Amino acid sequence: MAKNSWRLLLVFLILGLMSGMSQQASLADSDYYTAGVVEFRQSILSLSAWSDALEGYVEIINSENASATDIIVFPESTLNSVGSTTFVPNPDDLINPCLSDPNAELYEEFLVTLSCAARNASKYIVINLTEKQKCEDVPEDTRPCASNGLNVFNTNVVFDRQGVLVSRYRKIHLYGEAKNITFRPELSTFETDFGVTFGHFICFDILFYQPAHQLIVEQGITDFVYPVMWFSQLPFLTAVQTQQGWAYINDVNLLASGASRPSIGNTGSGIFHGRSGTLTSVMRQDSGERSIYVAQVPKYTRSRSLQKRVRRSMPEIKHREVASTSSLYMKRDDLENYESDLLQLDQGISGTINRTICQGSFCCNFDIAWRSLANAVANDSSVYYSYRVGTYDGWRNEQDVDANYIRNCGLFTCSGESIDDCGKLLTTEGDLQQPRVTFTRLVIAVSYPESREFLLIPDTLQDNLLPLEPNQFEWSQQKPHEDSYVYDVRFALKESQEVSNLLTFAIYGNYYDNECTFGDGTEEQQVACGYRSGSTGLPILGGWLTMPLVMLAITWTRAQ
Repeated sequence: MAKNSWRLLLVFLILGLMSGMSQQASLADSDYYTAGVVEFRQSILSLSAWSDALEGYVEIINSENASATDIIVFPESTLNSVGSTTFVPNPDDLINPCLSDPNAELYEEFLVTLSCAARNASKYIVINLTEKQKCEDVPEDTRPCASNGLNVFNTNVVFDRQGVLVSRYRKIHLYGEAKNITFRPELSTFETDFGVTFGHFICFDILFYQPAHQLIVEQGITDFVYPVMWFSQLPFLTAVQTQQGWAYINDVNLLASGASRPSIGNTGSGIFHGRSGTLTSVMRQDSGERSIYVAQVPKYTRSRSLQKRVRRSMPEIKHREVASTSSLYMKRDDLENYESDLLQLDQGISGTINRTICQGSFCCNFDIAWRSLANAVANDSSVYYSYRVGTYDGWRNEQDVDANYIRNCGLFTCSGESIDDCGKLLTTEGDLQQPRVTFTRLVIAVSYPESREFLLIPDTLQDNLLPLEPNQFEWSQQKPHEDSYVYDVRFALKESQEVSNLLTFAIYGNYYDNECTFGDGTEEQQVACGYRSGSTGLPILGGWLTMPLVMLAITWTRAQ
């Protein structure tokens, strides 16, 4: 009888293994995979805070909402702190902490537990943690070492379905963190059994060429995991706004998982499918949450040019939550450094403008029309945003962090008529906030200079702190002719669209380190960067175009 029982058990085990193998084979051939990103409210950091976070992580991994997922991404800096660092195995060694260190003698308990959780749930799990490494393990790094002999990193770790640690990435661009960066920057990717190779980076990295943009340009990566603890900044760099814009312009899948403590500015998670837009996203405006957001993510084919677009309707908004200063802390850009003009939105009167605003030789043309809303005239107790249009050409001004050079053109809101009031939410909530106008036409036309490394991004934000979707706007970026060193960019609200709850409509021109930018530097420097001799001597206006070309571009734009 015992023999028969063991034979039956063996048959069931073999059938289970065969079933799992066939399921994974079908996953590799499938047109999509299922991903989950976690919006996670962290405990107040302490030596024991990781135990509460670990319990929350495991609960989410084993939850019914997560059951269909192939991969789950957790946020940045919500697991452990400097007081509870852990060693992390080298991914090349394919170590399974769950099996090799069950008593957590080599690695911290949370690392072993999450390895086991990935194995038990049969999912890829991406976590972010505070890692320690012995300085002596990197003899080629001759930089001074801490007195305790350790480097401390902000690190992503990836477990496969068996709990094996298959990838690790250490953050390059720290954001005011008392941690180390690696001796040489790392580019990290990992393959999955469902046929997708992921790259990964962390939070502030998204604003720089290395590693985020570099993985696309040099390795052709189309899918990314992105743990983040973002501190949103109005009007151009709130969390989901930044995530969606980056995924859209690079035409990649982005799985962004955000820390959730809105009172200090942390919130923002989502899954984005390139030029098709948002699959799911969230910006919390309360005390935060511990929830997983799941979506089926279409795979990119090897031939990017033949990628079939996903046709989708606008995400359903069951309850529109308008942001105010009482619900969410927001940082603010230094908009005083912009050249800007106030839009005259006279109550009860519709209007138009066609205006070019320059800062130095960089110019942006704004073609805008609006219609006054009747409710704004009738309700004297309501408060309203005012609007400015502005241009900026210079370094992003934020202390004690890596800087990037930006060339921005944008429409943005203000809580009053002064530039000092811009980039701020209104202090009132709910029905007391009413739009004064609806925009019926929005067109920004710019000529941007070529550069060695740069990224031009459509940048939008509504008063619920979510961006417009791609089916609401038009974007074009092209050279006027093959030998040109400029790009004509046109960003416009679709003709069929009207928008009344808008906070931002802009082009975010990220020039990273601004090296080898056309028109910037001496003629010798320009030639060394590969530009034709004499090309820097052209008469310029605004976006590196002569006046006739600017007028032709504006005329063409208005005729569309």
